[in-house]
Amino acid sequence: MGINLGDVFPDFKADTTKGEISFHEFLGDSWGILFSHPAGYSPVCTTELGKVNKLTAEFNKRGVKPIALSCDPVASHKGWIADIQDLSGSPISFPIIADERRDLAIKLGIVDSEEKDKAGLPLTARAIFIIGPDKRLKLSLRYPATTGRNFDEVLRVLDSLQLTAYKKVATPVNWRADGECMVLPSVKPEDAKTLFPGHYVQDLPSGKQYMRFTPQPK
Repeated sequence: MGINLGDVFPDFKADTTKGEISFHEFLGDSWGILFSHPAGYSPVCTTELGKVNKLTAEFNKRGVKPIALSCDPVASHKGWIADIQDLSGSPISFPIIADERRDLAIKLGIVDSEEKDKAGLPLTARAIFIIGPDKRLKLSLRYPATTGRNFDEVLRVLDSLQLTAYKKVATPVNWRADGECMVLPSVKPEDAKTLFPGHYVQDLPSGKQYMRFTPQPK
């Protein structure tokens, strides 16, 4: 099926390591990040979940609720958690969804046809979905089983998404929090002077004044 940016993210009920959830109810008014994994007790997945657990304070600071997904049963996930906690040094702070029949993976279009379990069933891809408080999809990423994700980059993207959701700016290449932003093309020059008094326009050979930089708005 898959889901496009801007679509309302599907609601669903699922068994997790913290009991049954309804996804939209779980999110409430918060931002959310759903990240899927091929399988439990796998080395790359374990490092990823350990990293997410270490970043609990960073997600809390941004009002983001993380939740993981793997195609193993809850009992297996609960055993796996001991390894994740040992690696991260603290109790795991987020639930892990059990998608043993791949129903949710198929619904979200995150089945990896090249990676299969011992029974020959396809595994879940390494996907990331960031969902806004309006329950709409803001970002999606997919990685192969052999490539671990960079969750420092996920935090950077979250900072950009949250900033640009409320301010009339965009973030340029390699942007970091508190770095220079760009005034949106839809902002008229006379409005830009009021909204962004510290902005400047970079001169270009074309003569077009579309490269407008501004300090990050607070």
